[in-house]
Amino acid sequence: MEPASFRPLFVQKKVCVLIPTYNNEQTLEQVLRDVLSFTDQVIVVNDGSTDSTPEILKRFTGIELVSYQKNRGKGYALRQGFQRAVEKGYDYAISIDSDGQHFAEDLPKFLQGVEEHPSAIIIGARNMGQSSVPGKSSFGNKFSNFWFWVETGLTMQDTQSGYRLYPVKQLSTINFLTRKFEFEIEVLVRAAWSGFEIVHVPVRVFYAEKAKRISHFRPFKDFSRISVLNTVLVIMALFYIKPRDFFRSIKKKISGIFFTSISIILMNRMQ
Repeated sequence: MEPASFRPLFVQKKVCVLIPTYNNEQTLEQVLRDVLSFTDQVIVVNDGSTDSTPEILKRFTGIELVSYQKNRGKGYALRQGFQRAVEKGYDYAISIDSDGQHFAEDLPKFLQGVEEHPSAIIIGARNMGQSSVPGKSSFGNKFSNFWFWVETGLTMQDTQSGYRLYPVKQLSTINFLTRKFEFEIEVLVRAAWSGFEIVHVPVRVFYAEKAKRISHFRPFKDFSRISVLNTVLVIMALFYIKPRDFFRSIKKKISGIFFTSISIILMNRMQ
């Protein structure tokens, strides 16, 4: 199907595409053109870029723009995008990175996912086994998947993918804390704790040659922040979430037994 044929679905499902960007002047314009071929419901968050990003964005007058001067981090940019999406009346936002790693051609997979899982966070799961994937990315993903399982009991194959569909209207009830890369972990864990379904769809990924690859991930600082967050989440899971879920399950079973017993008694009296 032609990309333009999906425009009515974006409108019908109240879905926008959210593009957080910081100093990705080499790839931003093409990412925007690719996305706009599918929908004009696009929100760009300029997270304090210091390159030619503002000039590039001026060429796209139809987009919804959120911009501020100081770089605040990807998590903050996503949260600002969520807020603007809700203000504009959208129920869902598909986040796509501006570094060219993701393919706009995979956007319809998220629309199909909404049909099947209308209240879920949908993760675009990458093929992390392909030869072009950097070793640190593969390790980081396995590390993140493990701790997500510890904190939620759920198994996911790609908890670090930035290509996701968020049910932003429903997520607006959660007060998130983090502002950097670790936000993408916090939102999954806390959404799972709140009962949101988390599913995945397969997507492609492109990694440029190492010399041309642009990454704003700071290995020591950001990995440290992620480690601190995981420590906090594990403590919360062990001492609050898991006991809470245990007592809820007990309460549910007791309620079920009680109502079953009442039903049996009433039926016996009616005979």
